[in-house]
Amino acid sequence: MHLGLLAALAVSLVVALALGSERLPVGGVVDVVRERVLHGRPGPDPVLDVIVWELRAPRVLMAAVVGAGLALAGTAMQTLVRNPLADPYLLGVSAGAGVGATAVIAFGALAALGAWALSVGALLGALGAAVLVFGVSLAQGGLTPLRLVLTGVVMSSAFSSVSSLMVFLGEEPRATESVLFWLLGSLAGATWAQLVAPAAAVLVAAVLVVGVHGWLDALATGDDTAAAVGVPVAALRIALFVLTSALVGVLVAVSGGIGFVGLVVPHLARLVVGGGHRAMLPVAALGGAVFLVWVDVVARTVVSPQEIPLSVVTGLVGAPVFLLLLGRRRYHFGGGA
Repeated sequence: MHLGLLAALAVSLVVALALGSERLPVGGVVDVVRERVLHGRPGPDPVLDVIVWELRAPRVLMAAVVGAGLALAGTAMQTLVRNPLADPYLLGVSAGAGVGATAVIAFGALAALGAWALSVGALLGALGAAVLVFGVSLAQGGLTPLRLVLTGVVMSSAFSSVSSLMVFLGEEPRATESVLFWLLGSLAGATWAQLVAPAAAVLVAAVLVVGVHGWLDALATGDDTAAAVGVPVAALRIALFVLTSALVGVLVAVSGGIGFVGLVVPHLARLVVGGGHRAMLPVAALGGAVFLVWVDVVARTVVSPQEIPLSVVTGLVGAPVFLLLLGRRRYHFGGGA
């Protein structure tokens, strides 16, 4: 399964590099990638090299990284709150990022950072939201699954209201359009420099969650069962909260809010390989990467030269898939297929 998904991801990346407002020959794309990766030099065709390596490659790789990260975060979140409807944005991180992004777009906050202003503003908003949700949950008695869900939902609504108020009060005439497009997700303008942080965050998160896969299996069965087999439930729940919040904050900062990836892909992985996290986590990450690469291809080619926000595409695909999953009577959260 893993080798098949790796092969599918490799093929998807190459084909995605060839597709766009101008279609490129796959052979030419392969030549550019081979020269760049193996020899560290530009491809034989200078124009093709610029299009493939400088313009499309960062975006395509960003799609793979963000897709993998959202799938990992969604899997961890569903285990954290023991709720199959949980997604990476449950704890208000995305809505908090929206506040930071809106401040940049509507009021010109962090203008001194130039092209990095939007990403930094979104990241600060996301992390601020995570800290606030964490503090409120602790003040009310601890990070129990129900309390996390309720606090996250309420705070998400509050953050969304703050964003709307900022747009209303802002002086930028096109702020509403810009904020809406960002909130629905886009990878336009991705660069090699922007790729470093999310790639590192996804790699670290993947290593950590796979490293405690046994504890995650126990936690998915319930706190009492997990504690009975020696799992430090409270510490693990706090660690998962911090890890997923930081990961989602970094991803949202570079891509905006992309729905359904972190909700649907973990369910598909669980359906294919069962509820064991050791097998499910790598499958979810690879599946999320492949899925978002193709979502981005659709978003930038269907109505080219315009782009469709990524959440529009993921919603149109993810909603029917999730409904089909609900129709499988033998599918249960935590128990596999």
